[in-house]
Amino acid sequence: MLTTEIKNSIERLAGLYPQRQSALLPALHLVQRDSGGWVSKEQLAEIADLIRVPRSVAYGVQSYYTMYNRRKVGRYHLQVDVNVPALLAGADDTVAALTKLLGIAPGETTADGLFTLSLVQDLGACGSCPVIQVNDRYCAKVTPDRVGALVAGLRQGVMPDCDDTAAFGTECNILLKHRGSTAFRDIKAYREDGGYAALAKALKMGPQAVAQEVKDAVVRGRGGAGFPMGTKWGFVPRDTGKPVYLICNADEGEPGTYKDRQIMEFDPHLLVEGMAISGTAIGATLGFIYIRGEFDWIADILDAAIAQARREKLLGADILGSRFSFDIIVHRGAGAYVCGEETALIESLEGKRGQPRLKPPFPAAVGLYGCPTVVNNVESLSLVPFVVERGAAAFREIGTPNNFGPKIFGVSGHVHRPGTYEYALGTPLSTLLEAAGGVDGAFKAIIVGGLSVPILTAAEAEGLRMDYDSCQKVGTMLGSGGIIVMNDTTSIPKIALRAIEFYAHESCGQCTPCREGSYAIRALLTRLVAGHGSREDIDTILCLCQTIRGTTLCPTGEALAMPIQAMVKKFRSEFEALVG
Repeated sequence: MLTTEIKNSIERLAGLYPQRQSALLPALHLVQRDSGGWVSKEQLAEIADLIRVPRSVAYGVQSYYTMYNRRKVGRYHLQVDVNVPALLAGADDTVAALTKLLGIAPGETTADGLFTLSLVQDLGACGSCPVIQVNDRYCAKVTPDRVGALVAGLRQGVMPDCDDTAAFGTECNILLKHRGSTAFRDIKAYREDGGYAALAKALKMGPQAVAQEVKDAVVRGRGGAGFPMGTKWGFVPRDTGKPVYLICNADEGEPGTYKDRQIMEFDPHLLVEGMAISGTAIGATLGFIYIRGEFDWIADILDAAIAQARREKLLGADILGSRFSFDIIVHRGAGAYVCGEETALIESLEGKRGQPRLKPPFPAAVGLYGCPTVVNNVESLSLVPFVVERGAAAFREIGTPNNFGPKIFGVSGHVHRPGTYEYALGTPLSTLLEAAGGVDGAFKAIIVGGLSVPILTAAEAEGLRMDYDSCQKVGTMLGSGGIIVMNDTTSIPKIALRAIEFYAHESCGQCTPCREGSYAIRALLTRLVAGHGSREDIDTILCLCQTIRGTTLCPTGEALAMPIQAMVKKFRSEFEALVG
């Protein structure tokens, strides 16, 4: 049974949203946290009744998201990131050490009920792998020799410190300007450094002038597609009689990508200010930050920043004495890669299973609650204060033609200093690798835009400049700017298998080509890597990849087919060498 306090908290959550069902995910998080890491059938029924949704709908939502547990877990839930960057950092050895020490396999709980061991696909901490999430806390760089101390401490009731010591650097001093300090989480420090001056300027400029400035700056979206923000804003219809919503996509689930969390964790007011300015431009009075559920402590940082901004009349009604009102709600996701796609994100924010919608209609016309909606990425929105304060011309002085402004690149894999680095678009890849300490070993291959883009050989990457157009010319994409470096010890078939394991796990199941194709490719690659495959299996994989491309509702089908296809074609000899 839910306590009266929990019921009252759920009622308060429901009151925050324009529609009550949006509170379903937050309510599940709340009850799971209060109940020792899981939600029973009886509790789920109570939650459904409180939110006023059918119990079947509540079960469908709970069973869809990976973060919700429907059975008891240990007091300490050890979730090990095993995706490609983690694999390159030795995560499999960490899993082996944990399995031996605890005497359980992944998916099992120790007899004393103290530990549950799970494998997860990506934790957004690619620069500090191997990473273990202990309940809601990250423990970084847990190599096999550190496993014993971690477990011993937990047996004594000592939770690990949130130690994320990934490197960072900036040449532009815009997005990562405050990365080296936690002081700027406080609004006083942020304002003393010039923060919120751009918002004051935007309110004097007016909505049309702000929108035009962003359009003139040609701010290409930093979420992956590179579509111009100003153009996207222009699709929002006016005078529909419906509210306009702004959503910040902070889901950041692409393996190799961990850039947005740097802004939210160390400079939350930069994002808040960017959203407030963007709200003025599109006529929105309410915005949402949809943040991946694993970033629980970062969501708390954002909530605190928003509360500070409200107290200083920088959010809420009549901001800075103007007639403009705007507020922000932080909404935690629950573990679904596909919610990075904007319509799936909207479905999730509405309290549903995060499955992509058929388009058209597009969110700009029919989005959240059937209203006009703009969805922009954290990094994109965080560029808006600079554009407004310094002007479009100053923004266009950074970067290269058609690829303007700074970009945060997350570098992981076989480099000496994995981390996030802010450089102008068009910066040579070699410069970024040098900033990351250089390649550790002989350079073999690289993924430059997150796991979903085609791999490049070392020869193909030579001379590459990191911008949208240059990447396209060599047959790949800049994507999210998640750079995964591989040296000559890397088995590309094993990378391909780990990649397809991720996509098979994360497919929402709505489209047959993605759902069935990902599982079929996984089975074929598993057989090949085990030494039981055939040459025909290799051809079948390529055939499946080609069949999947362009046949799904959202880009996930393309995202799984392109990288696997490129790996097999460019490193076919490695796959053939596995044939018995």
